[in-house]
Amino acid sequence: MKTKMKIRVSIVEDNLRLRGSLTKLIDLSEGFECASQHETAESALTELSGVKPDVILMDINLPGKNGVDCVRDLKPLLPKTQIVMFTVYENTDLIFKALAAGASGYLLKQTPPAELLTALQDVHQGGSPMTSHIARKVVASFRQTGTVSRELEQLTPREQQVLDHLAKGFLYKEIADAMSISFDTVHSHIRKIYEKLHVRTRTEAVNKFHQATPSSVQGATAMT
Repeated sequence: MKTKMKIRVSIVEDNLRLRGSLTKLIDLSEGFECASQHETAESALTELSGVKPDVILMDINLPGKNGVDCVRDLKPLLPKTQIVMFTVYENTDLIFKALAAGASGYLLKQTPPAELLTALQDVHQGGSPMTSHIARKVVASFRQTGTVSRELEQLTPREQQVLDHLAKGFLYKEIADAMSISFDTVHSHIRKIYEKLHVRTRTEAVNKFHQATPSSVQGATAMT
């Protein structure tokens, strides 16, 4: 009878006690094997190419290079290895940076051992495990982005161009010169932009601009 292959997991974690606990959990669990342990991103980048684990558990707050940058550098070296962030951070920006860098999952360190093992199995089988609280943050962020995109679609091509200049830091007079329009016309466009985006300041308008899909906005402004 053919023996079922174990899921080989590598751990990148600078906390010695936690690293030891994770190693023990993985090695003592049926169907899993701890392939290697790494205290820093630098050692992980040097050694993991030779280990070729199935899954990597990656901390974010590492000494030296952080976990997100480590993921970004590791993925080209280990394209078939799945990486799960294992961290205390719930910051939405960090979540998306980690996923954009190549991570397939995002778990908080208070995740119960049984759930952690299930997540490792899930990601090995092609899933994208996330702590439920993190998943809600991701969904909420997508909903917000969708709302902002719909608001931006209400802008005329000319208003989108003005907003693009605002996002680049142009002053009102510089926008007028760049677009060959009067200072008063710039003010009129900006007033309408504020109304359509439901904002009251330049900063709020620019923030909404950056929340939207850049390609859709840039494509619209390029046509003017």
